[in-house]
This record gives sequence, C-alpha cells and structure tokens, in this order.
Amino acid sequence: MPPAAGGSGKRYRLPASCWGFQQACKKGNVILKQKIWAASPVFYVLCAVMVGMAVASWWWSPIAFGVELGVSVLAIGAVATANYLFHAHVKVAVSGARKLLSGQDYQALQNFSVPLVVVGQEGDIIWGNSAFLDAMGKGKDVYGETISWMIQPYTLEEVSDKNGVNAKVGEREYTVFSTPTEGGYLLYFVDDTKYKGITRAYEESRPVVAVAFFDNREELMRNASGGEDARVTSEVEEVLNAWAHRMNTFLKKLSGGSRYLLVTDEKNIAQAIKDRFQVLDEIRKIKTADDRSPTVSIGISRDASDFAEGELWARQALDMALGRGGDQVAIKTGEDYEFFGGLSKGVEKRDKVRTRVIAASLSDHIKASDTVLIMGHRFSDLDAIGAAIGMWSATAKGLKKPAYIVVNRNQSMAMPLIKNMEDTLSDGDREIFISPNDALDLVTPKTLLIVVDTHSQDFVESEELLNSVERVVVIDHHRMMVKHINNAIVFYHEPYASSTCEMVAELVQYLGNNTLSRVEADALLSGIMLDTKGFVLKCGVRTFEAAAYLRRKGADTVEVKRLFADTIDTYKAKYQLVSAAEVYNNCAVACAYDDEPGIRVTAAQAADELLSIQGVIVSFVLFPSGNGVSVSARSLGDVNVQIIMEALGGGGHLTMAGAQIPNISVKDAKAKLLEVLKETLPKATKFSTVNTGRV
Repeated sequence: MPPAAGGSGKRYRLPASCWGFQQACKKGNVILKQKIWAASPVFYVLCAVMVGMAVASWWWSPIAFGVELGVSVLAIGAVATANYLFHAHVKVAVSGARKLLSGQDYQALQNFSVPLVVVGQEGDIIWGNSAFLDAMGKGKDVYGETISWMIQPYTLEEVSDKNGVNAKVGEREYTVFSTPTEGGYLLYFVDDTKYKGITRAYEESRPVVAVAFFDNREELMRNASGGEDARVTSEVEEVLNAWAHRMNTFLKKLSGGSRYLLVTDEKNIAQAIKDRFQVLDEIRKIKTADDRSPTVSIGISRDASDFAEGELWARQALDMALGRGGDQVAIKTGEDYEFFGGLSKGVEKRDKVRTRVIAASLSDHIKASDTVLIMGHRFSDLDAIGAAIGMWSATAKGLKKPAYIVVNRNQSMAMPLIKNMEDTLSDGDREIFISPNDALDLVTPKTLLIVVDTHSQDFVESEELLNSVERVVVIDHHRMMVKHINNAIVFYHEPYASSTCEMVAELVQYLGNNTLSRVEADALLSGIMLDTKGFVLKCGVRTFEAAAYLRRKGADTVEVKRLFADTIDTYKAKYQLVSAAEVYNNCAVACAYDDEPGIRVTAAQAADELLSIQGVIVSFVLFPSGNGVSVSARSLGDVNVQIIMEALGGGGHLTMAGAQIPNISVKDAKAKLLEVLKETLPKATKFSTVNTGRV
C-alpha cells in the first residue's frame, strides 16, 4: 500500500504508479548525492585557465609546460568522466522506473497535473514529471540540480515533518507536500497562488479602529491665549489628517475637542508599524509660543471580531497608552499589547480635583471596612513603606479604623524607616507592621486592602493576600503594565507623579489633615527623595508642594538623610560595582556575582552612581537573587528603561525600572540584556544617533 504524502501521512495518498516509481529508484540503486561538483561550469573555466597557464609556461620552462599540460589534461578528463557518469546515473534511474511501471502508468505520471519530483537524500533532482519541468524548469533539464532553492527556507526534513509548507518559485506560490523514501523524497508542488492572494487580500483589508488623543493640550494651553490654542490644535490636526490621507482613510474629530477616530485597514497599519509611527515625531516637532511640544497618544485595535469590539479595544489601548505616560501608540491584539514611542516624560497635571474625588471615594470605602490592610511590593523600599505609613496614619488616626502594614521584614530595604516608626509608637500601636501570614488571619468579607507603589499582581508583597481580599484599592505612580490588578474598586494611578509618597501626601490632606506626626512626615519625604534622587529627577510643581506640606508637618531633612546612610561595607561594595562596570556606547553595565547581604540596596545605589559618569545616559546593575538574577535600571530621561525592562519580564518607570529573570546565571543574564539593548535601545531612546553597534 503506498504511503500518504505530507508530514502527517493523512492529507494526500500517492498513486500506486508513484509508489512503483520509488521502488524502481531503490531497486536500481541510483540514489544520487548532491549534484556532482564536476557538473558545475566553474570547473570547466578552471580547466581552461590551467591550460592557459601551461601554454604561458612554455617560454619559461618546457619541463613546467609538460607537467602543467599533463595535469590540465587529467583534470579535463576527470571532469568530463564525472559529468558523463552523473548523467548516466540519472538515465539509469528513469530507465529503472520505466521497467517497473507499465507504459500507461508511466504516462499517467508524466501527464499528472500537479508538479511531482523525486529527489535524493541530499536534495538532488532525480526525476520530475512534465508539470514540474514546465513550472519549475521552464522546459529545461533540471536533473541533478538541488531542490533547496525551491523550498527555502525549509529543509527536506522539515518539509517531510510538516503537513505542507509554503514555497515561492518565481511569481507562483505553492504548498509543498513530501513523503520520505529509503532513497530520498517525493515532493508535490500544489499551485495555490490564487488562493494565497485572496487570503492575503482578506488579511490586509481587515478593518482596524484607532482612537487618537491630544494628551497634553490642557497643560500646554493653561496660560496661552485662545489664538495660540487654535493654532497648535490646528497644526496637530493637520499632521493627523496628513497621516490619515497617507493611509487612504479618514479622521473624524469626536466630541470634546481632543479625541479623534480613525478607521483604516490592516495593510496601512502594518506599514505604520514598519515606519514606527513617525506621526508621533511629526507632532512633537510642533512648538508652542513658550517652546513646548504637543504630544498625542493613539490606541489601536487589531483582529477584533467586529467594529463594536474594535472600538472598545481601541479605547482600552488608549487608556493603556495614557497610563504609561502618553506620547505613544498602544496596539491591542486580543489580550496582547504592543507599544511604540513613549519617549517623553509624563506631563504633570496641575489641578488636584481628581485627588480630592479619589480621597472622598477612598474615605467612604475605609469607613465601610472593619479592617484595613496596607501592602507594597516585594523588597519594599522607602517609597513603598513611606506611602504605607502615610495611609496608615490617615486611616488609623484620621478615620479611626484598625489598620496594619503588611511587610516581609527579611526582604525589606526600608528597615531603618520601620524601626524609626516603631520606636515612636506607643506600646499598643507597635504591632502595625505584620507579616503576610498574620495578615491572612485578619481577612474578612469587609476587609479593605490598599496596595501602594505597585499595580502589578506579580510584584505585590503577598499575592495570596491579594487574592484573598475582595475589596482592593491601588495607589501607584509607575507606568502602566499590561498585567495589572484589574479588579480594584479604586485605581488611583498617576504616571506623572514623582513617587507614591507624593500622591499619598496629597491624599492625606483630604483624609485627615492633622494626623501626620513628624516621623510619619519624614517617612513620606524619604520616599519622595528616593524616587527623585534628591529632587533631581521627575520633579514637578506638585512634588515641591507635597514636600513643603510635609516640611510644615515637621519633616526633618537631616533625619531623612540619615535613612540613606550606608555602612562602610555597603559603601565599598557599591564602588566596587561602579569600578568594574563596562560601558557599551553610553550604556553602563555592572555585575555582582555573589549574593551578599544588602546587595539589592547596593545594586540600586550603584545604578544611580553610574549615571554620574560622563557620557553614560543609562545604567544597569545585575546581581544574583535566589535561583535567578535581578536587574536595576536607571536613566536620566533620555532612554525609557521601562521598555527595556519589560523585554526582560519586568517594568517600572521612564527613569527607574527593574526586572527579575528566573533560572539564569549572571553571565547569561548579562548576555540576554545586551541582546535586548541591541534590539530595543533604538526604540527606547529619542536620540536616533545613539550607536548600539558594540552592544
């Protein structure tokens, strides 16, 4: 019984005549190797050159002439003999097949409408029917040629293992099926150019819905005249209309004045992706009277089932783009997101109306709870613990509700702050810091969990606690991640804020203005100073307003400075990392190979210190963490390290991010980071001149 063609052995059944042909090839023992080297015209040319050299040597030495001429004659004879034997092998193969097959069967194979070819184990063409010779060889003799150029990029083994592969020969497209034999392979070339063209046309014409938003119009025009607002808005719309015109579609301005709807197709969006959405750069070139640039965020949906779902996905993608700081494109395809842009710093919103509304809603939820648990992220820092202390003060002292801060002391990087807080509390309040296991015992249906300084369910101090509490509030300033807590009853997320402590410092003014003690104010100020690197990075007007409020509440900058003090061992370890760092075209990379106590703090400080080196715009410090490797990433704002860390499974902010890579060595993690930099850095930086060739 002849076998079926294709890797699965199910799709095509070979005719009995083809099976007999394969048997003939085996019986005649004519399994050919790759096309014999002597068949190449190159060797005839070489033989001619050898003869010419022999003739030229006659005037130099008759003996040399004789030797070279003899070698040339032998080479020509070897080439001619090998070529003759090669063609003889092909004739024997075909002759053997004809002896085994009846004339009628062989003629049926020759006239078979589907191109059919028999090849040896190395891919040399032994025999092809008329359809194959007409389609592939254009009527020429292709015996002995290799089949590989017709099935590239696949190998014969891959074609045999798969249930059909796509191949293109000239202008025609085929699906190639194969079945292996003892002597080689039998291949069918099914011409489906028309159907593949129809499929491609269908996929390229799939509708795509996009929603664009002029995301910083309010901030740009706060103090501008009406004429300036009209001019800048008109220029932004002109760029968007030109972009829509290039995509052969339309742009519709929605109610509200800053949102635009665009409906196009997959072909045009694929080209925009290839161009990396240059429309963002074109809009950024527009300048206001005070030399500021407008930015636009765009949400795009792909592969939606209908227009209604496409519009919903586009709005969700736009929300994701705005949550990541704006000035970028977010594309939603099913549950997956893809991002482009995101090079600008978040624009600070001056008004505090939203803060007041969030505070009122949060107050109602706290009052309706019997217990409030406050939790940050794993390996909690001063920003997470400081924000938790601020929320504890507003909840326990302002709203008079039992509240606890959930922290793993063994992993926290803010132990000096925790000890300071415990030393100032009365005996009855010193148990406010509890472990995740103790927190689980306090959970009831009316428990409220407040998550601070993270919005990712993967990074919280206790994922088990998060899943155990029905009512969750999120307060965070990091740029939005795709996998975030999506069941929060209050999601207070402001990527423009310098720190979560800044956000909490504003909230407590509405939750209980007279509740903060000096130590609690110190805790909030320490978080702000940590994330702004001492009021250097990501500072806005509201950052200094929050710091001024905390100073009025008694915050002592000297005491806060002591929270950042290092031991002599930590100081030495930090500068050992800095001194061993390598610079790859403006990127500093340092590695710690030993998991020493305090390495996490040391690595973060070393990453900050590396930015002070001339020419360094982004820094990375890798260190072992359990069975994997952690990465601390910092930048001065020229490079979006969040994008780079997301490629490694982490996240963070424009200027400060991190990642944890499981089951890997430091050496391999460094190699992986360099590969990501090589691929990602041109997308993450707004300087197109950054050279990543050495990375």
